[in-house]
Amino acid sequence: MLAKLTRLVIMGGVLSLGITGCGTTTGGKTATTGSTSLSAAKGAFSTNNSASPLGMNTNEILESDASMPFIDLMRAAMPFQEASPWLTKGNVVYDTNGWPANLNGGQAGTRFLSNLPAAVIPEGTYTVLYDGEGEIQYMNDAALVERQPGRDSITIAAGDDGMLNTSLLITRSNPQNYVRNIRILPPGGICASNPFQRVASAAACGDFKSFVEHADSIIFNPDFMAFMKDFRSIRFMNMSGVTRSDERAWSDRNQLSKATWGGKEATRGAPLEIQVELANRLNADPWFTLPHEADDNYVREFASYVKQHLNSNLKPHIEYSNEAWNTIFTQANYMIDKGMRLGLDSNAQRAGHRYYSQRSVEIFKIWESVYGGSERLVRILAGWTVNDKLTETVLSHQDAYKHVDAFAIGPYVFGGHAELRNVRTVEEAFDLINNPIYRHSLDKEMGYVRMQKAITDKYGLRLVAYEAGQGLADFKTKSDDEFPNPVLFAANRDPRMRGVYDRLLNAWKAEGGTLFMHYTAPRTFTKHGPWGTKEYITQPTSQAPKYQALLDFINSTPCWWDGCKR
Repeated sequence: MLAKLTRLVIMGGVLSLGITGCGTTTGGKTATTGSTSLSAAKGAFSTNNSASPLGMNTNEILESDASMPFIDLMRAAMPFQEASPWLTKGNVVYDTNGWPANLNGGQAGTRFLSNLPAAVIPEGTYTVLYDGEGEIQYMNDAALVERQPGRDSITIAAGDDGMLNTSLLITRSNPQNYVRNIRILPPGGICASNPFQRVASAAACGDFKSFVEHADSIIFNPDFMAFMKDFRSIRFMNMSGVTRSDERAWSDRNQLSKATWGGKEATRGAPLEIQVELANRLNADPWFTLPHEADDNYVREFASYVKQHLNSNLKPHIEYSNEAWNTIFTQANYMIDKGMRLGLDSNAQRAGHRYYSQRSVEIFKIWESVYGGSERLVRILAGWTVNDKLTETVLSHQDAYKHVDAFAIGPYVFGGHAELRNVRTVEEAFDLINNPIYRHSLDKEMGYVRMQKAITDKYGLRLVAYEAGQGLADFKTKSDDEFPNPVLFAANRDPRMRGVYDRLLNAWKAEGGTLFMHYTAPRTFTKHGPWGTKEYITQPTSQAPKYQALLDFINSTPCWWDGCKR
């Protein structure tokens, strides 16, 4: 049987995700990456962010991600293997892309929406397309309407709880032609002249493109695109799945042909092709965080792909791993182990910091060799906002600062971790941010920014924020309803948060900071923190004070550092 592989093709400046047999190519210049075929043509849908001073962090690809970046709901679904034993049961055998190739009398299931507000996607009739022979059943808030070979119609509608939870089960599948390439596509579409707005039908415009017929080229949710279009840079750390990643060789990376890009840590992550395409369409500089174990060839292949396919007016921002100093992450312990093995310092923490600096420069030099210099690159070292000694170590080790363009910190305002646990009113939450007696009040945080700016000035580097914003999160709670979470959530919804952000952003600029990457794209407020700029992608702006403040700042304050305007 001829294997079916996912591919991307760019036609008329638009990258298209489609299905083809092995060995199929398109006309014109192409570059091959694994099972993909990509044209060299590129195009941008947005240029409104050319003077924006703000960037945005992405979310992890999960079935609970309220930013909903993709039209095809299967892209963020839980992998079939991870749904065992409660959905997937029996001795199921999988193909190399994670599709259940042989059920062996069992069943294979996945959850593709989980604990999401009803309004995050339109209620209505969705189309499920698939290859192969078999039968799919639908559960929870998804129900079958009509079944045809290779095409099911289902309804998706939230129940009385106002939340969306949907699952599917492959209950029958022909091992000689097994069910695979499942796509779950919404009603409606876009007008080709405006890819940032979802429309219900062809009655909306003369250049209507339905999601079902054009999902291969639309790829991204127009609601997500409309949210992201105002930001000058996209940090792909979460979306790429780099945290605790075990990728080392180029062949380890996530492929376009995977059944789903969702899943647990070290499994999930959008392929590089998708990251580059999103940056191109949004005219946004991509901020890449490379896996901590990536070997030189991985780095070289990554850089080569970006050079060939990223729009030439965009600058890749390059960062080695994420928070390599933070020992709650495996990457920080990896740095310590490497640094101690190389004898970089007698102190384990400093040895890790020195290794991070040293390996970062090695990675930057590979990128420079691919790009023929550093002019089109932004090379970033990062540190801990409150730790000036770490900054000095990282920048001075083997004169690393000579190979760097910017140093990044994460200025969050929240008062203090211990103090947060005692908050019982919204007023108390705001007092933590506004009262300068607290270690992470807004005023104190700006003092740390000032301290870091003095160091970056000494080394001739720009100061940027890899993450930033409010940080009202208690990491010790075990449920969303446990105090102080309800109060912290309410503070994030309070109109006064708009004023906090206005002060934060203007203070950041006044202290000499440059690019400010907010954390994070729309996501629901949970026990892990109320991080979302909005709580879900379609939430009205009037209900999202943090988003209002970010838009205010973008509209009133064009970027101010040299060379920032495109």
